[in-house]
Amino acid sequence: MNSSSSSASGSFFGRMAESITKFSGSTVAFMAAAGIVAVWGATGPLFHYSETWQLVINTGTTIITFLMVFLIQRAQNKDSLVLHLKLNELLAATQGASNRLINAQDFSEEEIQTLHNFYCVLAQLAKKDNDLGKTHSVEEAEDNHNEKLAAHAE
Repeated sequence: MNSSSSSASGSFFGRMAESITKFSGSTVAFMAAAGIVAVWGATGPLFHYSETWQLVINTGTTIITFLMVFLIQRAQNKDSLVLHLKLNELLAATQGASNRLINAQDFSEEEIQTLHNFYCVLAQLAKKDNDLGKTHSVEEAEDNHNEKLAAHAE
């Protein structure tokens, strides 16, 4: 999919938000913000450092900060989703990888903690092996577990 065609087909707000997000992270935007602060600071003596003079910068920065929080979160959500899609593609395409981890971002906190604990155990097993080339997978661990259960049942 061509990125220019997908941007053109998006909503007006989506295109505007993406443009503002890209601009706000640029050197030009930083220099403009620094310039505004410098002009504001330089006009202090002209306005006798009045409360109104202070209120102008306080109000302006508060409004911009408030709006930028939502733009940053929107960009973060999009980046996170794209990263998950790429990782899902790698999991789906890699033979031997557990497909159960596809869309792991949708797991509950409890499920994530269970998986984290499992991978901590695998990391400990890998440390004991002293062989960096040896790998362990979820399936290998399940096979080992089933073998132990079968041996114990006999």
